[in-house]
Amino acid sequence: MKHFTKLATAAALGTVLGTAAIAQELYTPNLAYRTGPFAATGIPLMNGQADYMALLNERDGGVGGVMINAEECETGYSTEKGVECYEKTKGKAIVTQPWSTGITLQVLPKTNVDEIPILAPGYGFSPMSDGKVFQWAFNVPSGYWDAADMIVQFLEQDGSLEGKKIAFLHLDHPYGKEPLPLLEKLAADKGFELLPIPVGLKEMQNQSAQWLQIRRERPDNVVMWGWGAMNAGAITEAVKTKFPMENMIGVWWAGHDADLKLVGDDGKGYKSISWSFPNPDAPVMKQVKEMVFDKGMSQSNEEEMQGVFYGRGLVMSMILAEAIQGAQENFGTAEISATQLRWGLENLDITEARLEELGMAGMVPPFSTSCANHTGHSGGWMLEWDGAKFVKASDLLTPNVDGYSDLIAASAAEYATSNAPWAMNEECSASN
Repeated sequence: MKHFTKLATAAALGTVLGTAAIAQELYTPNLAYRTGPFAATGIPLMNGQADYMALLNERDGGVGGVMINAEECETGYSTEKGVECYEKTKGKAIVTQPWSTGITLQVLPKTNVDEIPILAPGYGFSPMSDGKVFQWAFNVPSGYWDAADMIVQFLEQDGSLEGKKIAFLHLDHPYGKEPLPLLEKLAADKGFELLPIPVGLKEMQNQSAQWLQIRRERPDNVVMWGWGAMNAGAITEAVKTKFPMENMIGVWWAGHDADLKLVGDDGKGYKSISWSFPNPDAPVMKQVKEMVFDKGMSQSNEEEMQGVFYGRGLVMSMILAEAIQGAQENFGTAEISATQLRWGLENLDITEARLEELGMAGMVPPFSTSCANHTGHSGGWMLEWDGAKFVKASDLLTPNVDGYSDLIAASAAEYATSNAPWAMNEECSASN
């Protein structure tokens, strides 16, 4: 069977590095949430992440001959429990995966002192893109401000937004508020009215008040920044109130197959921006099924494995594994440190050719990172619910980062000042 690695086998990499015989494990803890109000979305993501690492361990003996320990620490999406998990795991971790914007914001200053990279694929604090300021944080392959920009770009394909009204239905949580600075800027620049409508944690399943406001305000579009039970609640209310589903667009965490299956054909036209796309026929999917699922090593099921979130979980762990392997090759050691992994995350180069080698062609757009660019800004596709599954409704959209680079720089600088003394990467120039 072909192994989708840069070298022919993991053993070959171990031979090159001269470390395979003594390698132990690489500890990459995941601050998971399989319980609580957001479990429905967390479970398929965690399953995808875990299964990709299990595939590498089973097929290749890990990465570079070192087994991956992707232990989960359950947070229930609680910021307090997330910080506890971070403190519990940081002693031997080479990375932390906080899995919540709230948890990310809490551990962000800690990682700058502890010198452990944060890997927050597609979430977290958008200014983390500035690698000079946030030298230990990575929100690859695309951030929340990228998502907001691409959604507005998509809406503009039907003409100017001047004079239009866009409702911003969002979780009343740091995650839900994250895109507001850019959306407010875009509203001012493009002349549309932005109508923020928050959803409290206790209102997620009963949003009658929010949808009464939407009916009264009659917005041209609803942009949803939901998570977990909020998404299902919003989609159900939209159908109930006969809101035109083709005028509703969610962020990538509001594009979960299971939420739309609750309404089936009534959800046709609903859209979600996404930096990943499921490909059940991809070679990597076949390998995961044969070497992980069929051996009883997965917590997933065949239906879930076809979905957007499971596939996204696979991509997330692929990104981490690629950073690990890049660092191993650069430093000539298999058992890399957290500092060395930071180099790997700063030097990702996920090309079309590399995705083919990994058996993941079309599952994520190509992207690269650098010392200064810790996001990659890969872009994404607009997905649309066809009544049974999500399908692509656009070509690849790319964020207009130049349009908000000043906002990124200003927000990053403000954060550093507010958290002084803050260690900057003085060796990293904006051109890197």
